[in-house]
Amino acid sequence: MNIFLVWLGLIVGLALLVGWGLHVKPTPFPSYASASAPLETMALPKELPVPLERFYRQVYGDKVPVIKSAVLSGRATLRLFGLPFPARFRFVHQAGLAYRHYFEVTFFGVPIFRVNEHFVDGRARLELPVGIQEGPNIDQGANLALWAEAASFPALFITDPRVRWEPIDDVTAVLVVPFGEHWEHLVARFDPATGLLKNLEAMRYRDVGDKGKTLWITQSQEWCELGGYKLATVGTATWLDQGKPWATFTTEEIVLGADVHQYVRASGL
Repeated sequence: MNIFLVWLGLIVGLALLVGWGLHVKPTPFPSYASASAPLETMALPKELPVPLERFYRQVYGDKVPVIKSAVLSGRATLRLFGLPFPARFRFVHQAGLAYRHYFEVTFFGVPIFRVNEHFVDGRARLELPVGIQEGPNIDQGANLALWAEAASFPALFITDPRVRWEPIDDVTAVLVVPFGEHWEHLVARFDPATGLLKNLEAMRYRDVGDKGKTLWITQSQEWCELGGYKLATVGTATWLDQGKPWATFTTEEIVLGADVHQYVRASGL
């Protein structure tokens, strides 16, 4: 048999095997079982900028929950080495204060590596397969992630007294959030047809040694009923210079109001 045909067959077979393995979704994590305190509510603030008034009335109506914690679980696609790897995730938030990310990246539904990321007391620590990343650039990026992920429980943006909004026009506003003694700005763009939040955009450090920031865009692609509210359940994260999302997250469970003070500082599931 022609050796070329043998090698061609092996390459094609390997490509098909890899493609098959990357299309097998992992099973979801077990439900997060923890008692949740009843959520307090507050009246929707008056005189909100136009896009916010429209958005919050759709999501919450006249009463907005005061959210202290959120545990989000679901499945994701992460673009690594140019390939779309399936994953499952759990994000644990002390709302506006700290978070923990836990990922399991899978092949044929089996975990091939795990990632633990913490942002606690204003400091980030990323435990990655290639090593640990820490430092000021990582802190800045993690703080932006802390607030951008709150798009899944956006009541925080109008109940946290540290946060403020700067109006731009009928479909755009700037979200101003704390970062230590400083402030970060995220441009919020709302869908003109639906009024729902579409994008959050901010300048973010990507790597520990970067000298400059890159525009980072998170997009809410689908809104569904989850946890008793209409929430963003499918979202993407994109670096502008890459042109397409490096991650797509589908939230399948959200638990609000649980005591996560210890859980946010733990590792693993």
